[in-house]
Amino acid sequence: MNITIYDVAREANVSMATVSRVVNGNPNVKPTTRKKVLEVIDRLGYRPNAVARGLASKKTTTVGVIIPDVSNMLYAELARGIEDIATMYKYNIILSNSDQNKEKELRLLNTMLGKQVDGIVFMSGNITEEHIEEFEKSSVPIVLAGSIEPTGKIPSVNIDYKKATIEVISEFAKKGHKEIALVIGPLHDAVNRELRLEGYKEALRNAGIEFNEDYVLEGDYTYESGIEAWQRLQELDKTPTAVFVGSDEMALGVIHGALDAGVNIPEQLEVVSSDNTRLAEMVRPQLTSVVQPLYDIGAVSMRLLTKYMNKETVTENQVILPHRVEYRNSTK
Repeated sequence: MNITIYDVAREANVSMATVSRVVNGNPNVKPTTRKKVLEVIDRLGYRPNAVARGLASKKTTTVGVIIPDVSNMLYAELARGIEDIATMYKYNIILSNSDQNKEKELRLLNTMLGKQVDGIVFMSGNITEEHIEEFEKSSVPIVLAGSIEPTGKIPSVNIDYKKATIEVISEFAKKGHKEIALVIGPLHDAVNRELRLEGYKEALRNAGIEFNEDYVLEGDYTYESGIEAWQRLQELDKTPTAVFVGSDEMALGVIHGALDAGVNIPEQLEVVSSDNTRLAEMVRPQLTSVVQPLYDIGAVSMRLLTKYMNKETVTENQVILPHRVEYRNSTK
């Protein structure tokens, strides 16, 4: 039997307006009346109709979250930060995997809007002009988490990827390394093309080291692409003695490929990864890694979205969180 607000009002001998005030936490209800209504709600098993409430208030208290792959530790940690803050602010989450496919991302975006979500947290490595057009047409606010777009129009939360890359490569150079490789994700992703690669080049220039495009390899953030990257690097005339890798999973591939080839880490090859997921401490030798505050990126993205949804004042729509390098046993 579907229990309605009318059934609760009749059983408690109050008006439907009073039941509504109790359900919505309105303070203008006598304590004795509130207690009586709550007892009836509990006894009858009444559950407010979220759809009907959303139609009335024009808010569904639901947020859409679109991420490339929830099984990836990077995105899982981000999603946890989003969910915890959403729960704190009493929002429900609709989570979807886009598989880093542009057509699917755009389709999911429109699906979320069709479900009347109040806002969207969006993650993707490659934000295109088509994405930006859809974002700007959106009827609800959208915040990018761990993703960048060149216009700066769409609110986002990240670290300074270029600065982090410069720090890692500069440290390699200070140790005397001349053959320094960069293994990153797809170069069509802005964070790789415009930030990590440019940071790599800038650090080499500052150290007086000539840029060698053979030392820059694209992967797809997977373990297998890390192994493949190392195999290509060791075929060069001069095998790198240091490498900065764009994800922990790819870095594991680089390390295992090098170890299988008899290379000693870190004596013959120093490796620094990015992300600092749990994988960094699970591998041996443990990975030196750029620490992205993954949980915080998700949490701050969700908090920023709540500000837009609630029409609060936002002083900065491009949030840059601090990072650091956690030194472990894959470097000297």
